[in-house]
Amino acid sequence: MEVLNEINWELLLPFFILQGILLILALIDIFRNKQLNGPKWMWILIVLVGNILGSILYFVIGRRQNR
Repeated sequence: MEVLNEINWELLLPFFILQGILLILALIDIFRNKQLNGPKWMWILIVLVGNILGSILYFVIGRRQNR
C-alpha cells in the first residue's frame, strides 16, 4: 500500500483520460461502421484488452477506407 501513496497521480491522470476517450471513440466507431478490416468482435476484443494500443491499432489498420 505504500507504493500507491508514492505514485504521482496528477502526472498519470492525462493518460487515463486519453485512454478513456480513445476507448469510447473506438467502440462508437466500431458499432457505427458496417465494414471493417476484420470481424467486429475481434476489434472490440482488441480495443478492450489492448487499452490505448488497441484503440490506436483500430484507428490505424482496423477502419476500412472507402475509395
